[in-house]
Amino acid sequence: MNPSLIYHVTSSLDGYIARPDGRIDWFDSLRQADEEYAFQYFYSGINALLMGRGTYEALLKRGGPWPYLGKPCVVLTRLALPRAADEIQLTHCTPAQAVAALNEAGFQRIWLVGGSLLAGNCYTAGLIDEVVINLVPHLLGAGIPLLATGMERSLTLSDQRRFNSGTLQVHYRVQKQANVPTQIPAPRINVA
Repeated sequence: MNPSLIYHVTSSLDGYIARPDGRIDWFDSLRQADEEYAFQYFYSGINALLMGRGTYEALLKRGGPWPYLGKPCVVLTRLALPRAADEIQLTHCTPAQAVAALNEAGFQRIWLVGGSLLAGNCYTAGLIDEVVINLVPHLLGAGIPLLATGMERSLTLSDQRRFNSGTLQVHYRVQKQANVPTQIPAPRINVA
């Protein structure tokens, strides 16, 4: 069974995931009960995380405890960064190599956590299987886009949900293209 890479993200109605300077203060950090329940249900169904350096550094800068305890997390980076938790692996490889290594380690539902650039690269490489977007009723006018790069692909609506806050969650499956590039053999990733 192939793993599913799921890009689950919050976006403004005009397609931005953060302000131009990376701040996400435009949406409530405290979810309402119905949104928190939906997120916890999603989170309980994934068993590993894939994250880019920018998202990881933003989480480190925010301080506090690591928010994703108990789930292996592969952070793609060239830098020597501190590990916020034992389950974090900092590595330099392609997204395809990371997904293949997580699959080899037995992880089947992988959450692509934030990161416009990483999400765009994964999407272009044909790695993303599902896209779950929480559309917040807010217009930013500028910022970091949902996907920094990408190729045209069709999506199939799988589910939709409206929350009490006015946020709309849309869940799509990505229709795979027949000529997706061949994946490079993956490096070994040990997640403690």
